[in-house]
Amino acid sequence: MFQRQATSDETIVGMLASTLRRDISFGVLLPDQKLKIAELRQRYGGSNHSMRESLRLLSAEGLVEATAQRGFRVVSATEDDKCDILLVRTELEKIALALAIEHGDVAWEGRLVAAHHSLQVIETKLEESPDDPVVVEWDEACRVFSVAIIDACNSPRIVDLQRKFFNQSRRFRLALFREGLLQFERRKIRRQSLLDALLRRDCEAAADLLVVDIKAELYAESE
Repeated sequence: MFQRQATSDETIVGMLASTLRRDISFGVLLPDQKLKIAELRQRYGGSNHSMRESLRLLSAEGLVEATAQRGFRVVSATEDDKCDILLVRTELEKIALALAIEHGDVAWEGRLVAAHHSLQVIETKLEESPDDPVVVEWDEACRVFSVAIIDACNSPRIVDLQRKFFNQSRRFRLALFREGLLQFERRKIRRQSLLDALLRRDCEAAADLLVVDIKAELYAESE
């Protein structure tokens, strides 16, 4: 009833933020890289205002750092950063998972199965043809499955926080992929076990598997 249509400026800001978010995740814009408005406008378009607002939006998401004296830069990607993201994601998503299992209905189960199937199909495709369009498709499938796990938790704020910290962890998973350090067969087995645990509403088993899966998004698994 009281929904407001997005203005054209807000649409541009959203599009710029989405493109910058993707390029930070894919390593096109590197950790600690300074983000100068003029250079970004040459590369991505937009006005000074829309670019600055996009960077402020990404700053709120923890992907860009803003300082009064130094402008904007991509946030760091240190070992401490990974440890902190791992801590927050595991604790937050365990809570969300428990709530989703409690409140999830048949429609939730259907979304889980569909998201899992899509991810498995795309990961098989990725192993056979690891070109850029497939990597982008895979990255999105990872996001969709991650959201499907918790989207029945009945807490928009938890879902929003999960999105924020998932986005912060994406570049680490993509870096592992570029370095050939992802264990796809292990991922396939673990994701199937996670799906099975969710469908039988086994919160403890699902939480344990989810924690291992989140860690594997940030750190290479041992052979």
